Formats: sequence, structure tokens, C-alpha cells
Amino acid sequence: MDIDQLVQPERVHRRVYNDPEIFERELEKIFSVTWIFVGHVSQVPNPGNFFCTDIARQPVVMARHNDGAVKVLFNRCGHRGAQVVSPESGSAETFRCCYHGWEYAMDGKLLAVPQPRGYEESNVRPGDPAYGMAPVPRVAEYRGFVFASLSLTGTSLPEFLGPIASSIDDMVDRSPDGEIEVAGGIARHLYHGNWKLVFENLCDGLHPNCVHQSSIEAAQQQDDAVFSDGAGEIGVRQMRQNGAPWEFWENQVGSWAYQFGHSYLGDYHDDAKLVAARFDPSFADYFKAMEAAKGKERTQEILGVTRWNTNIYPTISFMSQFRQLRVIRPVSVDKTEVLGFCFRLKGAPEKMFHDTIRFANITNAVASPVLTDDLETYARIRRGLTTNGNDWIAMARGLGRDTEEADGGRCAENGLSELHIRNMFDAWSGYMVA
Repeated sequence: MDIDQLVQPERVHRRVYNDPEIFERELEKIFSVTWIFVGHVSQVPNPGNFFCTDIARQPVVMARHNDGAVKVLFNRCGHRGAQVVSPESGSAETFRCCYHGWEYAMDGKLLAVPQPRGYEESNVRPGDPAYGMAPVPRVAEYRGFVFASLSLTGTSLPEFLGPIASSIDDMVDRSPDGEIEVAGGIARHLYHGNWKLVFENLCDGLHPNCVHQSSIEAAQQQDDAVFSDGAGEIGVRQMRQNGAPWEFWENQVGSWAYQFGHSYLGDYHDDAKLVAARFDPSFADYFKAMEAAKGKERTQEILGVTRWNTNIYPTISFMSQFRQLRVIRPVSVDKTEVLGFCFRLKGAPEKMFHDTIRFANITNAVASPVLTDDLETYARIRRGLTTNGNDWIAMARGLGRDTEEADGGRCAENGLSELHIRNMFDAWSGYMVA
């Protein structure tokens, strides 16, 4: 079956999740072409700072050069091809290859070659770009979020983001100082399943009542009078809300999808405790800081945005209200790495950041009773798709009931729609057959 036959309006073939040849084609046709999130500028605040990551399984390094510019380089020596930078992050005056000592500046320029005698015939010399750490073809930034593309041509980053950039705005605008920074380390996990599963799940309003039943029941049995430093309350509130009745998802939760596979799910927290949380002392101080910096009207406008997970396809999903971001790294057709980052709002009370860390630990970390349910589900899907039987997977819920938005996006019938999955496969098909 040809690639263009694997995706139909209401279903997809199981090969898109378990065929190694298709996975390799995805690396070539999607991850090597489109804009991939590399990191945040706060991870490299000063000249000499660096952060290592991958694009399409190719190691790259994001570094702050002496001129203040953020560079993204292929992490490869221009001599014998060794990976130059091995720590995931840090600070250095120069990059030095461990193999033969070739030394590079933060912009990849070759600075020095030990024992240069003998290279005369090949004309190896410092400054020659042919022997430098090559820059990634395209790099662009939006409000501190750095993206890169391995392709010399293609849409610009503003075109690629389109209306979904408003979700990044939502996160950054919540800072009284108008800036955010990565803080608190990296929470990482590896799951046994295809990379597309996590994107499908994070904007799926149909699964929480089923997948998270055990944590919902435990949270419902929790006595509110039990002492908590705040962490328990945040987690219990989240787990209880996963058990909201179907009518709530159908009548009060929305879902939106945009070009290039992006989407977001509307926030689904309506319990009184969440509203009451806004009146605790730390939030009151935050509210005052926001009003002092932005005015009452603008503060109300910013805090009135209610979005849950935003997917920027094909690499990140984030929650602006809780300052969480996940990076999805495909490792193989049935193995995916997820890196979790937390952000601090500059100018906000420190307790706001503590709440961010608590929320991450309770709902997004590997010890979480919520995330572990999802990981088990991904593993079951991986195993289930190896069995014989029906070769097709349905994604038809809400099909034909979407409405066109003025910004070019589509609004789902409700939070139980599978619009976001169909939208991602629209983008998938466009990349794969291009």
C-alpha cells in the first residue's frame, strides 16, 4: 500500500505506527524539513553557554556566541567527525574535540589545530568554514523559543506557527516582566510506542475518564482536611477533574486545530477550588504584580485565556497556565523520549514557581499516577497494533461537525472530537508525499 493510501478521512492504517521504513521516511520528510523546537534562550543566557539536543536523530548544539547571538550547530568535528560537545548543557570558552583537539568558537568557527604541520597539502587552516562545526541551515526565534530546520528552503517560522503562536504569547504574557526562563531541571522518560501517540493523547478529551480511572477514584476519596503543602491539593484537583462527566466535555470544553498539524485543547477545570486558588496570598501578590506591570484591563485579558495542552507539531506540547513544556523526540518506530521542562515567570512570586514544580511532579513526572496511566496505554497500543485483525484505526469522532474559524483554523464540535488527530494526519500526509 502506497503512503498516500495509508491515511483516509476517518481512519489511518496501523503501518503508520509500526512500520520501521515509514519511521525512517518520517525522519527524512518531516523532521528533516519542518521547524523543530531546539530550546529556549534562557537555557543559554550568557556567552559560552550551550545546550545539546537532537534534530531527526542528528546531534546539534545550541550556543550563545560572544556577540550575543544564539547559534545552532551540528555537533560534529570537521576533522574526523567525532561529536564535539558531550555534556547536555554547560558553559565553555571554546568547544574542543576530544579526539584530536581541534578547537571551535561558539559559532562553529575553527580556531586552532594542534600540530598543524602536515596539513599544508590539504590546506587545513583556522577560519576555513569547510572544517568548522557547520551551522544548521535555518534558525529562528519566537519570543525566546528557538526553532531550527535542516532544510535550506521552506516556510518561515511565522508562517509555520501561524495562529498557534498565540499559545506561546499566552505563556510569556503571564510573566509580569514579560519574560520566562527554564528552571528546575529536566524530567525525562522513555516510552515504548510511536512518537505520534503522545500528540494524539495530549489533546484527547475522551480518554481521561477511562485511562485515569484509578487516580480519579483515589482523588475523590481524598479527605480535603488532610494537611498539604499545596502539592497535594494541586494534584488532587487535577485528578478529580479528569473525571468530569461527559456532558461537561460535550458542552463546555473546546478543541481547535490549525495548519501544519498544530492544535490545542481548551482548559477543562471548572471546580470551585481552582477558582478559590486565585485568592490565596501568593496569587494575590502575583495579581498585584501583573496589574502594576500591565494594568487591570490587560491583566484580566491575559489571565482570562483558558487553554490546556497546545501541540506544536511535530516536536512540543505545552501548558501555558502551569508553565510546563514537553519535547517529543522520536528514537525508533516504537520508542520515544519525552523531556519535560518547567518555566519561571520573571517578576512573579517564587511560590508560583514552586507550584509549577509540584504540578510537574504530580501530573507529568514518571512517579505520577496520571502519566503512568498514559505510558501503560502507549505500550498496550504498541502491542495491540502488532496483532492480526482490523488493519485500520478510527479517528472519526466529530467528523463533519467542525467549523471554520476566521483565522483559518477549525473548531471542533466539542472536547471529545478527534479533530486534532485528523488535523495532524492531514499535515503528516502533506509532508510524507511531498
